[in-house]
Amino acid sequence: MPTKGLRERLAAGEFIIAAEGYLFEFERRGYLKAGAFVPEVVVEHPDLVKAVHEEYVHAGSDVVEAFTYYGHRSKLRVVGREAELEKFNRDALKIARKVADDTGTLMAGNISNTGTFIPNDPESEKYTRGVFKEQIEWAVEEGADFIIAETYMDYQEAKLALDCIKQYGKGLPSVIMMAANSLGTVNEDRNMTFPQALKLLEDQGADVVGLNCFRGPDTIVELMRETRKLCKGPLACLPVPYRTSKEDGLCFIELKDQYTGENSFPVELDSWLCARNHIARFTKQMQEIGVQYIGICCGNRATYIRTMAETLGRSPPASRYSPDMSQHLSQINKVGDKDSFVKKAWAENFSGKK
Repeated sequence: MPTKGLRERLAAGEFIIAAEGYLFEFERRGYLKAGAFVPEVVVEHPDLVKAVHEEYVHAGSDVVEAFTYYGHRSKLRVVGREAELEKFNRDALKIARKVADDTGTLMAGNISNTGTFIPNDPESEKYTRGVFKEQIEWAVEEGADFIIAETYMDYQEAKLALDCIKQYGKGLPSVIMMAANSLGTVNEDRNMTFPQALKLLEDQGADVVGLNCFRGPDTIVELMRETRKLCKGPLACLPVPYRTSKEDGLCFIELKDQYTGENSFPVELDSWLCARNHIARFTKQMQEIGVQYIGICCGNRATYIRTMAETLGRSPPASRYSPDMSQHLSQINKVGDKDSFVKKAWAENFSGKK
């Protein structure tokens, strides 16, 4: 178990790096189906889930998040595996707890948007409360250090998630994140902005509030600046690592393939990926704003997490393999006692001159 919990680290002014993006990562590796996006890999290939947790910690993540995103009752019903609901969740939590214990990191339980919630509908609220309750209780029983609730476009669903963490979470800290659409307002009230919704969640007792998913670094930053003006406590920001913009789309769901004109979401997004220096710039922006809980959502790569860690001045184990182009053949001046032919040829070959 870590010596300091989430609240203690944040109170001490520490930055927390939280690697996410498991759905897209396992789809990319061929172990998860785009569309349903159900984490069947947890029970079918638990060794691979453990390995990705370890890879992210190796790169610099302070948090091992149990892969229970979309592992809730509504989603498992889609793929005909609702009967395995408890096993899915407990297995994911046990895997995450083991890696966290082995590495001295924090382990987070996770609940997410249900896709079935209907605002202002008592029956929907009752059902969704049950969905959240069982996942939170399993997370508590399996030793989670805190609970992440994320990707809500409805303020009411986010508030219900917070209420359930407070009621069933046995005092565990909460990180509540909403997903900002292109309109910039919550689904059930087009007059309520996401920063305003996050302020309400903070006032209602969330330990950390913020945004995740949908928007890339360049189109999420201003919303975080607005949120910082309203909120006094710790903030979170985990964008997708895609080059969203006012011109091409504020959210990654709107990005178009440059050749076909078709939607790039969900499996044709690679050409929109951020470079590592984009992630470094984003990390610096979060430092300047005062956003302490940071990471990357759908599309994450371990190299992005290492970039964040190194931008914060850290040297995670993966930093041993950070680039050093002074050792590249294009930079070697001497080979034995002779001048390097390769360096001269390299410079000529890629100079752009004829």
